[in-house]
Amino acid sequence: MPDRLADRRPDVPAGRLVTDMVPPPRFRHVGFDGYRADPAVPSQAEAVAAARAFAAALGDGDGGRRRGWFRRAEAAAPGAGLYLDGGFGVGKTHLLASLWHAAPVPPERKLFATFVELTNLAGALGFAATVEALSAHRLVCVDEFELDDPGDTVLVSTLLGRLSERGVRLAATSNTLPGQLGEGRFAAADFLREIQALAARFAVVRVDGDDYRHRGLPAAPEPVPDDLVAASATGEGVTLDDFDALAAHLATVHPSRYGPLLDGVRRVHLRGVRTVDDQSTALRLVVLADRLYDRDLPVVAGGVPLDRLFTPELLAGGYRKKYFRAVSRLTALGRDGAATLTSHRPPWR
Repeated sequence: MPDRLADRRPDVPAGRLVTDMVPPPRFRHVGFDGYRADPAVPSQAEAVAAARAFAAALGDGDGGRRRGWFRRAEAAAPGAGLYLDGGFGVGKTHLLASLWHAAPVPPERKLFATFVELTNLAGALGFAATVEALSAHRLVCVDEFELDDPGDTVLVSTLLGRLSERGVRLAATSNTLPGQLGEGRFAAADFLREIQALAARFAVVRVDGDDYRHRGLPAAPEPVPDDLVAASATGEGVTLDDFDALAAHLATVHPSRYGPLLDGVRRVHLRGVRTVDDQSTALRLVVLADRLYDRDLPVVAGGVPLDRLFTPELLAGGYRKKYFRAVSRLTALGRDGAATLTSHRPPWR
């Protein structure tokens, strides 16, 4: 029988939660030269230049303690943080991971984490212990900074403020919604308003463009029949779960352990995917989707199409940014999963 994620309960030492904070496997070997800037979107090349300059400035030996706070991208220099703001799928994570790799700082002194991973870390270790654990780093990169939960926003902004006071250099990314790209830059505007003291330390750089995961491709692959989902769940590292059972199991596992939950997995099969209307369940699925995407794990899914995973009400609510990102990423992984099934389909299909 194939392995089930719902049977796993990873026991992760607290220290691993910090040491695991490096660019995920999907971005383990990326660099600025591999970023494909769209010639029709000048802001992409400008963002590459700003991120290169920021990374290079980390090698000046001042420990990040100069007192110049800058807002303009071209003025980003030691003492300034870098904030990449843009829509889904424009390559911000690629740029942030490239910055992490390019920074002339020992690997043990630079950290890469998502906003959610930082909130989970603070929940697992406690705020004071998290500040101490991260203060040993010279560079902290925060992917997918999110402003939809006031409590988490205050928590992480306070954490980053404490780190900045200790000389840690900061770089971050955030999404704006596709429908708001021309309406005052939702994420950047809220970032500057909600995190006043911290925002003064950031140069906000806009990254425009289309979602590369969906250029010229259909919205989502057709769901796979559940019998085929099960029949194709063969081989080492392949898991098979019933959607509802997995969703229930996620409620018993701390989100900081969703990554270790996927240790050794190379493909995920899900039967009976259904539309979710419960916000707590939906938010846990968002975290799982991020960890699946980080690890580049194909998803073979039966039930409803993955772009119908969340109800219209959730997609229109306060956490819509998270849900749109999860749909974008799961759709891409669903295409990868469907592409693995050729050898399992009868010749007449």
